[in-house]
Amino acid sequence: MIERILPVGVASSEEYADVPDSPLYPEELEAVAGASERRRRAFATGRHCARRALDRLGVPAGPLSVGGWGEPLWPAGVAGAITHCEGYRAAAAARSTELAGLGIDAEPHVPLPAGVLEAVALPYERGRLRALARARPGLHWDKILFSAKESVYKAWFPLTGRWLDFTQAELRFHPDPNPAATAGEFHARLLVAGPVVGGRTVRHFTGRWLVADGLVITAANV
Repeated sequence: MIERILPVGVASSEEYADVPDSPLYPEELEAVAGASERRRRAFATGRHCARRALDRLGVPAGPLSVGGWGEPLWPAGVAGAITHCEGYRAAAAARSTELAGLGIDAEPHVPLPAGVLEAVALPYERGRLRALARARPGLHWDKILFSAKESVYKAWFPLTGRWLDFTQAELRFHPDPNPAATAGEFHARLLVAGPVVGGRTVRHFTGRWLVADGLVITAANV
């Protein structure tokens, strides 16, 4: 499903349940040494998806250890991301010559808990979400926004090594023209200094979103 929203040249892999006995390298085992069994299974299946995506990219398998903020450390020359939520795990990877940054996120397609939208959305975004809800009812636009901002952060962090708050990027959604479509594009305008890529400062991220099979899936790229 995730390949429907990824740019050309991005390799991906997904699972709708944990893969039993997914092997982990010692560095990876150390990262989840104190985690619950449920967390370890999700982590291992995410790494399984990541290695399968890397294989499709022609990159040899190896450990994907964890950085200081919990981020996966990808091989040199690769931009990638991993996501997992209830009932879904996925990974995506691309050559850095094709994409400088890549982020993906999956969430259950249910409303955000009460009070969360006010913490993650700018006033303009909340107004746009109300308009989108009138035009495309049946979609939980608050969760789509949340997921898209998570994807933006995952694409941002490897390029900067800095935290990006939910309120430091302004998102605009563009649903596909078909009124029945549950997919579309989004654009993120950074409200803080962006990373420098190829000698230019990045000020916008682009991406796509999809609602299907009870999930919200988003992907952002640079």
